[in-house]
Amino acid sequence: MDTLFKILIVVLLITMIYNLVRAMRLMVKKPQGQEKMSKFIGRRVVFSALIIALILLGLATGIITPNPRPF
Repeated sequence: MDTLFKILIVVLLITMIYNLVRAMRLMVKKPQGQEKMSKFIGRRVVFSALIIALILLGLATGIITPNPRPF
């Protein structure tokens, strides 16, 4: 369960970065189609909020534990 939870967070992070790159590519080149940059930026924001919610849920339920000492 712990590993599956971490894999889900990593997949969401990769998806968030993918949407960020797609928005950047649309920003750099001239728009030729109907795709809008705000669609990809909006998806990135949704995935970011979902990642934060999953991390907080994992911490609250004990699925993931924070490092007690940073050194």
